[in-house]
Amino acid sequence: MNIVILGSTGSIGTQTLELLEDYKEHRVLALSAGENISLLEEQARKWRPKYLCVFNEDKAELLKDCLKKDSSYSPVIFSGMEGLIQLSSLPEADMIVVSVVGMVGIQPTISAIQAGKKIALANKETLVCAGHIINDLLQESKAKLFPIDSEHSAIWQCLRGENTEEVEKLILTASGGPFFGRTKEEMKGVKKEDALKHPNWSMGRKITIDSATMVNKALEVLEAHILFHIPIEKIQVVIQRESIIHSAVEFSDGAIKAELGLPTMRVPIAYALFEEERENFQGEKLDFTKAMSLHFYPPSYEDFPALALGRTAGLKGGSMTTVFNAANEEAVALFLQDKISFLAIPALIEKAMALHERDWKAYPSVEEILLIENWTRKTVLENAEQIEI
Repeated sequence: MNIVILGSTGSIGTQTLELLEDYKEHRVLALSAGENISLLEEQARKWRPKYLCVFNEDKAELLKDCLKKDSSYSPVIFSGMEGLIQLSSLPEADMIVVSVVGMVGIQPTISAIQAGKKIALANKETLVCAGHIINDLLQESKAKLFPIDSEHSAIWQCLRGENTEEVEKLILTASGGPFFGRTKEEMKGVKKEDALKHPNWSMGRKITIDSATMVNKALEVLEAHILFHIPIEKIQVVIQRESIIHSAVEFSDGAIKAELGLPTMRVPIAYALFEEERENFQGEKLDFTKAMSLHFYPPSYEDFPALALGRTAGLKGGSMTTVFNAANEEAVALFLQDKISFLAIPALIEKAMALHERDWKAYPSVEEILLIENWTRKTVLENAEQIEI
């Protein structure tokens, strides 16, 4: 299998390459990075892909200069959005792993679908903002889409062989993040160093902050709605502190199927990459001969308002989910730069959503999604100083 990894220097990308260490019969055809060319160069020299792409065009030129020193290796190097689109539709590619962060993932995913590729998707924004477009394109294409996210992989595994008409509800589990149990008042003044201390998972900075605000879970509700064609009203969020139950499905007869495992991304990555085939993994697994406890709690929509805002955006649908996502991205960036408080993140999301009501679109095109994204980011920046929490 010829594999393209978009976002190979990120958390999912590096873990995908670690997995492929055990499956050398597969070929890494192409790798891409945003601007981390030092790690991309290291990966390129090890895996020798035929194609590379750097989203930052200046950094792409620097990478070309670095690789010129090795006369035995001369990959084709692309740059920018056009480069990602080129990689996602390479004729010889079999599987496209989309693990780039942000709205950047939408157009390469569309390109891969139009080219009839198999796609292992780890980019939330593609489904959250353009899910209506993605689903329509998938119906017209021979392409297949496999979710990498641990919760959606869990639901996918639970639904396998089942009649979706008998689904009573999807149960998305959440760790609760580093601030579980705290009230909104107790979260005043928390710093980014506190928010970046996830209790169970090792993830990138942005998604770790999203876990702390529970925006991450709100986005997963929206994704699950698109992926599994289940109404948002039938998707429940439950805190499962140990991150052992990755998600579950309740059926009409009261039976519940859940997927359990240690908090590792290897299982969902492999399940997507190998198209529902189980790998013979010899590493550490969940051991039921050892005593353990599992704890469940309802989430607090009052203390974590982003969870409620995400549900509101999903019920409204259309362009509102783009506003929810883009406002969060911009607010998280400001928080990581110490320019706003932690609690200002959901406040800015709510402000942007309220201002967008008058220009809401039911079925935005990709071009409109990108315009709305830009408007949202500008709106967040304009209102950031006015939010004092």
